Amino acid sequence: MQRIAVIGGGITGITSAYALAKRGFDVTVFEKHRYSAMETSFANGGQLSASNAEVWNHWPTVIKGLRWMLKRDAPLLVNPRPNWHKLSWFAEFIASIPRYADNTEATARLAIAAREHLFQWAQDEQIEFDLKQQGILHIYRDKAGFDHAARVSQLLAKGGLERQAVTAEEMRTIEPTLAGTYYGGFYTQSDATGDIHKYTNGLAQAAAKRGVQLNYGHHIKDIGADETGAWVSAEAGGECVRQRFDNVVVCAGIGSRAIAAKLGDRVNIYPVKGYSITVHLDDAASQQAAPTVSLLDDETKLVTSRLGNDRFRVAGTAEFNGANRDIRDDRVQPLVRWVEACFPGVSTQRVVPWAGLRPMLPNMMPKVGVGRLPTVFYNTGHGHLGWTLSAITAEMLADAMDTSQEAALAATR
Repeated sequence: MQRIAVIGGGITGITSAYALAKRGFDVTVFEKHRYSAMETSFANGGQLSASNAEVWNHWPTVIKGLRWMLKRDAPLLVNPRPNWHKLSWFAEFIASIPRYADNTEATARLAIAAREHLFQWAQDEQIEFDLKQQGILHIYRDKAGFDHAARVSQLLAKGGLERQAVTAEEMRTIEPTLAGTYYGGFYTQSDATGDIHKYTNGLAQAAAKRGVQLNYGHHIKDIGADETGAWVSAEAGGECVRQRFDNVVVCAGIGSRAIAAKLGDRVNIYPVKGYSITVHLDDAASQQAAPTVSLLDDETKLVTSRLGNDRFRVAGTAEFNGANRDIRDDRVQPLVRWVEACFPGVSTQRVVPWAGLRPMLPNMMPKVGVGRLPTVFYNTGHGHLGWTLSAITAEMLADAMDTSQEAALAATR
């Protein structure tokens, strides 16, 4: 049985460990926190959204970013201070614009495939994660936004996703609590929402039952690999231990870039900060006034999820400011004001803000599979669709490792 080290205990690390354990691999997860899903997988927007598969490599996105650069509360904010990492990332981002349509279609196809595994795993392992399968409604205030969404819908349809155009009146039927004036929307009935933190921890417990060793509180001090295997040195409780493995899988979020460099690979991930607020619905009036259908407001780049009866999650924005985890009030307040404008009956007296760093590659596509060395694998760089894509990329990783194992066995015969 091959011994596999998985670096990272977020959604991609845990789904990878679970998928590999189901294939019979001996898996050890290294996670620096005391629990799973304590960084980017802690409090995201909660959407499982094939309908949000449009990649950002599009000239209108670049133009908006330049226009918003000096606006502190803009949906997309770029710190103008240059450094080589940021410049190289944006150069590759622009170089990927010709692949915009193909990558959007491919992402939609991946997102649809991921659903089957993610929901099946939750059912098999009896994971409760505030799942709502009531679809996602994209809302538009003007014809220009609606017309762009119609063009995106054609790309998503090529990837196998069905979403329907709806009028402003039909939007009210789908989600009666939504206030404001709208031109129209697009509704994807097959999309869903839930609590990523609950899901990841539930799957981690299921993985442990299948034999996965969860090394929480382990800080990676050094890592290396060669043609025959890999090794990990990790510190826990003041003691540093070096272990040897047959393979290593890098699922370390924004830390994947530095780890990949040690292993001889270039994985140009940039940390793109996103914010969320969790509005606690402490009174009956707020619970009735909050939406149950998930929303995506393309103009403000905000998404929503109803988590159980008493929590309402609003998340979004993109901030290119390096590995900065500060929670800025000028970035949080637009989310609060959006709730007050769109759902005036919801009390915002108790709001918990959060920020996480999305690991994004310039082409907006995850890196899955083998690296330069045959003993090094990756499942990282999922950007804003980490949870949505995690189950299928974990299966793709497991397929790649199965193939590698079969090739190694064949070479010994």
